[in-house]
This record gives sequence, C-alpha cells and structure tokens, in this order.
Amino acid sequence: MSEVHVCIHAHFYQPPRENPWLEEVEPEPSASPDHDWNERITAECYAPNGVARVADSEGGIESIRNNYASISFNFGPTLLGWMESKAPVTYAAILEADSESVERFDGHGSALAQPYNHMIMPLATARDRRTQVAWGLADFQRRFGRDPEGMWLPETAVDLDTLEALAENDIRFTVLAPHQAARVRLPAGNWQDVGSEGPDTTVSYRQILPSGREMALFFYDGPTSRAVAFEKLLDDGETLASRLVDIVRSRGEAGAGLVHIATDGETYGHHHAHGDMALAVALGRIEQEPGVRLSNYALYLAEHPPEHEVQIREDTAWSCAHGVERWRSDCGCSTGGEADWNQVWRGPLRDSLDALSGDLARVFVQKATGVIKDPWKARDAYIEAVLGSDAERMGYLDTWCIGEDREDRVLALRLLEMQRCAMLMFTSCGWFFNDLAGIETRQILLYAARALDLAESVGASGIREPFMEALSEARGNGLQSRDGREVLVDATDVARVSAPDIAADWVARRVTVAPELDYAVWRPVGRWASAAAPEARAVAGKVRVTDARTASHGEFRCRGLAWSTGGVRVRIQPEPEEPGEADRAADLDLADLRPDTRAAIEGLDDTAGEQGPAHEAAVREIRAAIVALDGVSEEAERESNLSRLEGLLAGAEANAIELPLWELQNEWWRATRNRVGLPGDAEERVARCLGFVG
Repeated sequence: MSEVHVCIHAHFYQPPRENPWLEEVEPEPSASPDHDWNERITAECYAPNGVARVADSEGGIESIRNNYASISFNFGPTLLGWMESKAPVTYAAILEADSESVERFDGHGSALAQPYNHMIMPLATARDRRTQVAWGLADFQRRFGRDPEGMWLPETAVDLDTLEALAENDIRFTVLAPHQAARVRLPAGNWQDVGSEGPDTTVSYRQILPSGREMALFFYDGPTSRAVAFEKLLDDGETLASRLVDIVRSRGEAGAGLVHIATDGETYGHHHAHGDMALAVALGRIEQEPGVRLSNYALYLAEHPPEHEVQIREDTAWSCAHGVERWRSDCGCSTGGEADWNQVWRGPLRDSLDALSGDLARVFVQKATGVIKDPWKARDAYIEAVLGSDAERMGYLDTWCIGEDREDRVLALRLLEMQRCAMLMFTSCGWFFNDLAGIETRQILLYAARALDLAESVGASGIREPFMEALSEARGNGLQSRDGREVLVDATDVARVSAPDIAADWVARRVTVAPELDYAVWRPVGRWASAAAPEARAVAGKVRVTDARTASHGEFRCRGLAWSTGGVRVRIQPEPEEPGEADRAADLDLADLRPDTRAAIEGLDDTAGEQGPAHEAAVREIRAAIVALDGVSEEAERESNLSRLEGLLAGAEANAIELPLWELQNEWWRATRNRVGLPGDAEERVARCLGFVG
C-alpha cells in the first residue's frame, strides 16, 4: 500500500475583544480568575500546545513537543495581534512551528491564512469580501514571512463569490465540511449527487469557478472530527491515534490518500482539559506507524493534484444546519439558554448593521473625495497602517493621502478607522450565541458605536437615530429582555474613552506612583511638578494626548492628589484644540477611572507574595542559568553551568521557595532540545529536579 497522509487541522480563533476606543481588552468577569477570555484560553490551550507534555504513568515528563509544528492550523489575525503583545512566548512558538513545518513538509508550511475578522463571507458585501481577504493575506505575510497556500474560511461559510475572492489572491485551497459538497465527478465522468454520507474525504477536489479559475477543496472526515470535538475521543491520545490509523488501514490497497480531521483548536486544552497532551501523544504514535505520514494540506496537494471535480453547496457553513441562517435568523441553532429564549433578534441586528454599513460607505466616499486617492483601494491597503508602527502609518498616508495638511491626514485616518470598525462590527460571534446581551454581541455593537462616533467627528449627520431605531427592533432574552438600543447604550457608556480619560488615568497613576500603563494606541506626554507630605502627594502639569490611529490630539492642564488613606482625586481642564475635546472640565475620583487603572492603584498595598523579593531573585537566577545552557558547546563550560544550576535548585528547595515549574520546564526544553549526544549525569539530575524522566 502506498503511504497514506494523516493531517490534523486546528482552527484557533477568538473574536476581537478590544475596547474600540482604547484598543485594549478590558476585564471580562466571566473569564475569572483570568483577566479576560483571551488570557484564560491562552493559559488553557494556546500556550500548552506550544510546549505539550508527554507524560509517563507516574506523571513525569518523557518529552515536550510543539504540537503546532506537526499539525495544520490557522489563527485568527486579530487573535495573533493580541498574542504578539500579551503572550509573546506563545506567539513566538506559533511562528517557529510554521518555520519548522516548512522544513518538515518539503517546503510547505502548515499555517493557513484567514479573512481578517471572522466575517461570514457569503453575507458580506463584495467590497468587504475583497478587503477581508486582502487584510488576512497581508497579516499572514507580515507575521509568517511567506505567502499562504491555503485560507480557512470563517465557520467554513462558503459561496462561489467567496472562492473567487480567494482565487484572485492566489490562494490555492480551503477546507470545508463534508455536507458542503453537492455533486462530484471524475474527469469525463458523470456528476453524482453527494448523499448523506458525504463525499470521499480521502482525496482532494477542484471547484471550477465562474471566472474559469480553479480552487482546490478538501472535505474533512466529519464523524471523526465530531468524535474529537464532542464525543470524548480526545480523552486518550492513544485512542485518537488508533482511530486515525484504523482509517488508514481500512483503505487497504486503495493507494495514497489523505486521512484528515478539522476542529476548533480550542478543543485541545480549553474545551477538553489536557487535550494538548492527548494530541502530543497521538502525534508521536502516528509518526511511528509504518505506511503513515504526518502531513499537511499543502504538501498533499503538491504531491496529489485533484483528479475529482466538485460543486459546492453555496451559502453553507460547518456550524449551521440551515445554511448561513445562524447569522441572520432564528434558525434553531444556538448555544442554549432558557426554554422560552429565542434568537429572533438576529434578523433585526443583521438588518440594522447592513443599513449602517451602507450609510458609512456613503460617508466614506463623500468625505474621502479630494482627500484619499482611490478610497476603496486605500482601504484594502490600510492594513499596512493597522499593523505597522507610527512611522509606517505616516508612510501609508504619504502614499494614499492627497494633501499634506495635518487636517486632511486626520480626516483620512478617521475615515479609514471608521471603515475598519464597520467591518469589525460584522464579526460572526455577534450572532452565534444565545442572547443579544452576551459579551460577543455587545462587542460588535461597540464597534458600531465607535464607527458612528468617527462618522460624526468628520461631520456626518442623520445616521445615528435611524440606526438606533432599527436596532431597537432586536429584542433579547432573559429577565431584562433588553433591546439592541439599550444594550448598545449600556455598553457604550462604560466603554467609550477619549483623550481626557487617558490624561486622567495617566495623572492618577503618576500621583499614586502606580506602574504606568503602556497604552496600545494612545500617546500621553507631559511636564510635571510634584510635592509630597506624610498625608498626601500632589502633581500638577500639562499633558498632551495623541490618538495614534487618527493623529488627533488634545492638551490638558491636570492636577492630581492622593491621600495616604487611599483617596485619589484628579482634575482635568482641556485647552481646546480638537473638536469634541473642548468644554470638558472634570473632577474625578478613583471610581471614575478605567478598570485597569483602578485595579493598579487599589493593588499598590498588595505584597509580591509571602516569599517576596528573595523569591523573585531566586527564580530569575535559575531561569537565567537554564537559558545560558542554550548554545553552549564546550563540555567543560556546560558542566560548570549545570553544576551551578544544581546548586541553585538545591538552594531553592532548602529555602522552601516555590518555583514556577511549568515555565522552568519550558525553558529547559528550549535550552536542551538541540543537544547532540547523550546527556551526562549532571544534566540527568537537573532534568529530574524539574520533573523530567528518562
């Protein structure tokens, strides 16, 4: 029998969660004890899959592997953007895995691209489809340093126009659910309808598009994918491997083929505790199976171009039995709720946002005339500014802004930010769950509110009230049964941030000597005078706050007073320059500040832990000693470093210092995984101290 390829695809995705005015993810109480859901799922899934443990029967670590390097995967661009700044070690592991997969799979990387913010593509306008693909492609190229061969579609929602958009951008393939195939045929054969069992998932297909272009398609193994996601197949890695290998063997003499599954990546650790470990075991077992080759889609496609032709079922998705109705009607698909709940709100929500999108498009074209060269092409290219540094944003303006006046550039950036938010408000999660007032739907309404604010800042009028009226037709569930208008107003009252808020937070942190916040998009600078007494501390000065997204700024006279008893008072007086910042003079106390600033100030009296600075210093020293081993080739130097490390670990044990073992194990694995030759006695002893065996 010819070698059979086995591919496990994981779709890693979280919706954009940032406050649209602040561009930071604020506390999400439902994710407690973590700060937010991105942070929680990173701890449970994204980080562990980069350093997945293979344990023995006693719980000792036999090995650690980066699962991403052995599977096919895609990450939502907005999630990777969050990871880059908030989880850089995990982010680096993902990029490193793709580079490793290029070598492992004969030049074909395992990472797939994705349209930018998980918009349901068949429900998008032609302009939005084009921009979503262009932004997803540019984001991928910037992060992974290569062109993607495949692109994962949000919810695998597909139609021919969407496939055309991929083909126009030289995307070679995508992956769909088996029920999304309608008819198949061999060359020169007759079309055959796909029955309830679906198509043969062990081969690739080609879809001939109306333009004459072709798109290669893979249809994943539905029953096995379901068993992994929902039927406890992931409870044991050996069982998962056996299931996949059994499918390989069932092919008999059929020859080379592809056995592949696809699930949400969060299955491996978040939905199923320790799913990352089960996946690592399964991958190791499959690698040892004769006649089986761990693979990815791009490699299989290069070696086995499609012989079969397919016609897709348009307007279908993997997570809705009713086409794409989950994102525009009460189709019956939901995530639960009370017996009397419904999702009738989905239709009015979709209609109101569609109408708002059309109004914002008209504002964009009208206001961009004479300011932005070729506005819609400029929007397609705006991802360069979104992902780039402040200098790159200015370089983008040099290319696309007609005038050089500061006012023209601020106008251009406000219009482009308005369009960015107009796309983000269609993120699919806003319709996916059971209630209008859920955090995902609130999030897309915040993007709508931010887009409206930006539209009004450039002089547009008559848009907000019709939108709010239409939105009020969307009625939620639960005891309050709030409508969309109420949900938006409530969410916006809490979330809306402007330059005075940033100035106030900055002054409050300075007067309390709290750690300064590294703002994602706001740039505060100031000149200060301060005074301190036993009972209080005061600061006064001038603060200039710039919004890097739009280049607009405000200047403020600020005073702050902090009492030793814990009270904080801030006075903000604007010096009018920017529209909308005048006429705001405010006396603020702690309750008026942003949540993270309140938390930072309230936590100033907390100690660093019972073991204090000595504990932190010991951990730093051990970590540095482990890192120092990486790249050491001289045996004498290595033995000396290991001897020192043994001493540090023994000292930590003698002083009852609790070590962050998970992190130190990861550092040890990174420092020793490229070690040539057998480990010496000292290396064995250190490894055992850290929880490794063998």
